[in-house]
Amino acid sequence: MRLRTLRTTGAASCAAILAVTALAGCNRGSEGTAAAKGKVGIDMPRTDTDFWTAYQGYVKKGVDDGTVAALPLSNSQNDVSKLVANVQTFTDQGAKAVVMAPQDTGAISSTLERLEKKDVPVISVDTRPDKGDVYMVVRADNRAYGRKSCEYLGEKLGGKGRVAELQGDLSSINGRDRSEAFASCMKKKYPKIKVHELPTNWDGKEASGKLQSLLAQHRDLDGIYMQAGGAFLQPTLALLKQKKLLKESGTKGHITIISNDGIPEELAAIREGQIDATLSQPADLYAKYALTYARAALDGKKFKPGPTDHKSKIIKLKNGLEDQLPAPLVTKENVDDKGLWANQLEKKK
Repeated sequence: MRLRTLRTTGAASCAAILAVTALAGCNRGSEGTAAAKGKVGIDMPRTDTDFWTAYQGYVKKGVDDGTVAALPLSNSQNDVSKLVANVQTFTDQGAKAVVMAPQDTGAISSTLERLEKKDVPVISVDTRPDKGDVYMVVRADNRAYGRKSCEYLGEKLGGKGRVAELQGDLSSINGRDRSEAFASCMKKKYPKIKVHELPTNWDGKEASGKLQSLLAQHRDLDGIYMQAGGAFLQPTLALLKQKKLLKESGTKGHITIISNDGIPEELAAIREGQIDATLSQPADLYAKYALTYARAALDGKKFKPGPTDHKSKIIKLKNGLEDQLPAPLVTKENVDDKGLWANQLEKKK
């Protein structure tokens, strides 16, 4: 089954949404219809970055619009033990489906097994659990993040130079996918670029500290790949400014920087010439399709691998399916594109 594209601005009319899909409703009666199917437990993985704060806002809007009836949202705060406890609370309260974003993708398998035994379908957002059945994973192609970031830096640096890679948590499938793809691309396409891998556990302070140590040894840094702009952007820019290395794009001494996330602050930094590019991780679509698939699971709908009508591709996993949503490259040329979720968010402020 293919899902058709929905507008994500939040201003679409009920008639437009109902004409596109039967998975969600937005009139007053839709909440009651959703509740009749059962309530959904939704866990926020963290709200300490701009990306996840935006995602939470989109989730709340989707719930308010009646896509699903939800139990009170929980926040596992990047702690898998809290996530396990929160999921247990959901099932104790009668949740018929669960939406989560496990940051430690290896440690959640036993919880997924318990949910499978209870016949509670799981939608995993942004991360792909290593083991344990999932109804649908909603994420972007994270290997493409690493590959596209490599290609951008490789081309901008002319295939030579020195690059710092601020990696995420390597216990996370996202951190591993981005890091492995970046390393593979650099080795194959740009062997004359020296890459310094700096694991950070998605922590901005740790990233800043390791980057500072690297700069003490190699002030001739040519590029930086930040795997998470929401966590790394501000501490990185602050450090470069302190070291008098924050030069405007296009000027002598500028360090070429590409990031992943696509938050408003990254777009502002691109406009100001502080960084050069980012890959826009679709916070709005993550929330939209997480809730859409949760509703589909409650409705007993089944999906197959292949292209969708919302410009993504569903692939087969050993433990379920994954809808790989598009994540466009943003540079100075398209930074003001109204279709980017961060630009829509800025207008609402």
